[in-house]
Amino acid sequence: MSRSTYRFVHAVAIILALLVSTTGVGSQAAVPHPKDVFGFEPGADYKLADYTQVQAYLKRLDDASDRVQMIEIGKSALGKPLLLVFISSEENLKQLDRWKTISSRLARARDLTDEEARRLAKEGRAVVWVDGGLHATEAAHGQMTSLLAYTVATSEADDLRRIRDNVIVLLMPNMNPDGLDIVANWYRKNLGTPFETTSPPELYHHYVGHDNNRDSYMILQPETEAHSRIIYREWYPQIVYNHHQSGPFPGRINIPPFDDPLNPASPPLAVRSVSEIGAHMARRFEEEGKDGVVSRQVYDMWMMDTVRRKPVFHNMIGVQSETAQPSPTPRLVPPESIPDTFRSGRSVPLPARRPSVFYPNPWKGGWIRFRDAVDYMITASLGTLDAAALDRERWLFNIYRMGKDAIEKGKAGNPFAWVVPLDQWDASEAVEFVNVLRRSGAEVHRATSEFEADGKRYPAGSYIVYAGQPYRPFLLGVLEKQDYPDERLYPGGPPNPPYDEAGWTLPIQMGVKLARIEKPFQASADQVDLARPNPGTVSGDGAFGYALSHHENASVQAVNRLLAAGERVGWATAPFNAGSAYEAGTIIVQNGPKTKAQVEALARELGLTFTPLSTRPGDLSLKDLQVPRIGLYQSWNASMDEGWTRWLLERYRFPFDTLHDADIRKGDLARFSAIILPDQPASAILNGHLPGTMPPEYVGGIGVEGATQLKRYLERG
Repeated sequence: MSRSTYRFVHAVAIILALLVSTTGVGSQAAVPHPKDVFGFEPGADYKLADYTQVQAYLKRLDDASDRVQMIEIGKSALGKPLLLVFISSEENLKQLDRWKTISSRLARARDLTDEEARRLAKEGRAVVWVDGGLHATEAAHGQMTSLLAYTVATSEADDLRRIRDNVIVLLMPNMNPDGLDIVANWYRKNLGTPFETTSPPELYHHYVGHDNNRDSYMILQPETEAHSRIIYREWYPQIVYNHHQSGPFPGRINIPPFDDPLNPASPPLAVRSVSEIGAHMARRFEEEGKDGVVSRQVYDMWMMDTVRRKPVFHNMIGVQSETAQPSPTPRLVPPESIPDTFRSGRSVPLPARRPSVFYPNPWKGGWIRFRDAVDYMITASLGTLDAAALDRERWLFNIYRMGKDAIEKGKAGNPFAWVVPLDQWDASEAVEFVNVLRRSGAEVHRATSEFEADGKRYPAGSYIVYAGQPYRPFLLGVLEKQDYPDERLYPGGPPNPPYDEAGWTLPIQMGVKLARIEKPFQASADQVDLARPNPGTVSGDGAFGYALSHHENASVQAVNRLLAAGERVGWATAPFNAGSAYEAGTIIVQNGPKTKAQVEALARELGLTFTPLSTRPGDLSLKDLQVPRIGLYQSWNASMDEGWTRWLLERYRFPFDTLHDADIRKGDLARFSAIILPDQPASAILNGHLPGTMPPEYVGGIGVEGATQLKRYLERG
């Protein structure tokens, strides 16, 4: 080789090396680590990254790595962006629509033969959802997800390569960004004080606090809507992993299999698969020498209203772990403080000091740190992802198998369908009922003509929920009455209590009439995306005013909006006649210069019917309504009931003031037409936080002085 040729080849080699260093595998060396943005390692003692830091890191990761794509899927209750991060190989991320379509077709299980489904399963990629940050005071998982994203995107270990080649990771780094900032700010403010490990005196979700998990079946909050849309209506992951803290002491992490009882609507194959994922996790923990891994404690397979349990009723593998040490402040657990058994409430306590089948490697105590929780969560997450990668075809085919089985069982009847008839007490709530099902991905149809089912005729416009659909287990779980098993701690003893809710039958909860149809029938019907109220009507001019039924929840919002606009609104205190009979409680909107335009707009928007009244009925007894003046008590003992009540007041347009302890004690209460005390222990309202347990400004409740002021308020009417 001549010298000039050598120089040319050498120059080309240098250029190729530079290209490799900025693209593909070589580029991963330049990918930032979370510590480069946070200024510390995730899980460091006494450190919490806030949501601004998390966003900044993920943006840099997205920019630096072609194995990462990030999108925004919604806004939080307080307007922060909700982020979803896709992590896979470079080639997989170029074909996201392809993998999404395959996942959707297999989950929906329609218009496919088994042979076609097997071909799609062989071609597709396993889709796995992992999330963190749901419960903000469980702080480690909201920190861990950035490190998990970095690890999956950059590691060249064989198992991580396998994960990227075979899995599309859907990582929601924080499901409650508002809560992360509330908790991070509170911790930083109190770091180095006696209140370092206390919880904030406000709800860490603006409206529902800890109930952002229990909102999974109603889907009323924006964060729940965003992740439910991705899971149940767009991507259909085969595995959903939801991180929590803290596990039952003294375990360091609680993983599947879960405890009895089992909800009978659960697909057996999904139940077995949950335990299989748990076994894969557990083996990885033991291979890494991590002790304190426990199963079958506390958390059961009955409830279906959480991020972890609801996917099982959608033929998905719903996994949850509960990891110890939710605080960045380390703690020492003396070995002698380890109890003999786990305090689970079950009839046979699990030993905590000696090995057993579901706790073969007991933790013996000592120091436990925030980074321990992060490391355990990383291990559990990688165990789940590796299980998905090793058997991706089976996971893909099995979600099809369960969906197909659900369709066939539903078509056979018992029941064949449920019908939401038109003759509802509250038509607007029936529409919301349909939308709860739709937000969960269930298929709902609306009849385009009259039909007959089980010997009864139903008009066009009736909603039909066919049981022959892939999400049949979910429908059985929310539309049918729950019957919690009567288990006893010992023969003749007290009941074995449920871990959480024992029932959530939506028709009963929402006051919606639902007909269970046993036998197959034929109906002409179109599938519904989201139900909307029928356009309301104002059938003419009302010289005196307009009558409105009080049955509908939407009528409450209409009244508040009319009052706020200066309209004169009243309440019929007795039945009256105005060409037809009207019941007591009928709402009367008396005519004014802008009344007709106001009621027409509300009729269109809310689906309400305003009936014109040409003259005042002679037998009308009317009580004028006023804009209410509501005081809502908010304790420094943060109450979810207060948050939900506040959300309802805002949703139905009730004006209100928030009252703290000092406001009650001050006694300036006569201006309120109503004062609402949330459902919380009387001692929490009266005494609040005890001295020394919180910063002084958050100590105490309304006290005797405040209780006296409330008593005077009641006595004065």
